[in-house]
Amino acid sequence: MLIFDADDTLWENNVIFERVIDEFLEWMTHPELDRAGVRAVLDGIEAANALTLGYGSKVFLHSLRECVARLRGRAATAEESARIAGWATAFAGDRVELMPGVAETLAELARRHELLLLTKGDTEEQQRKVTASGLTRHFREVHIVAEKNVATYEELVRAYDLVPGSTWMIGNSPKSDILPARSAGLNAVFIPHDHTWVLEHDELDPADEKVLRLPAFGELLHHF
Repeated sequence: MLIFDADDTLWENNVIFERVIDEFLEWMTHPELDRAGVRAVLDGIEAANALTLGYGSKVFLHSLRECVARLRGRAATAEESARIAGWATAFAGDRVELMPGVAETLAELARRHELLLLTKGDTEEQQRKVTASGLTRHFREVHIVAEKNVATYEELVRAYDLVPGSTWMIGNSPKSDILPARSAGLNAVFIPHDHTWVLEHDELDPADEKVLRLPAFGELLHHF
């Protein structure tokens, strides 16, 4: 069984958030903080909101408004709120940009193995992206969850009667894809992405032989 992450593994995602953040940092000047300082405040707000509100563009825009309020020492004005709301268009639409090699690689892997898709975030938003990807037919099931932690992977093992030693989690996030899967006894494939969200970063054990590191998605065909 091969279990796949979606955002920034199958299609581009965080780069869209980073483009909005760049615009936000250009706009959100502060008398005492430079861009890095404002970004650090935003990162802290996002980390806190992820724990209580979850993930996705709606939570992200909420975090931008909260960042304005914290840095300005007051609630965002109607004009400021309207500007932030305008960034919602960056996340709208019914198209996603697949990562190179994904379509053909998944098609071949689906002929050799059973595949599952595991993604976290807002259910409606993630389902829209899954549908837009055109990849659904390759997966036995699609799972959209609020969080990807050890319990999530243990539940998949129980639900599908998986053998952890022959099950692989494939993704770009050390925090959500690799480390919790390994803690649940699964193998993992780490495919790094240049724009992985900073809150998904974590350290991997370079001596862990159960983690396969690949430079590109298409390389999976040489191993599976």
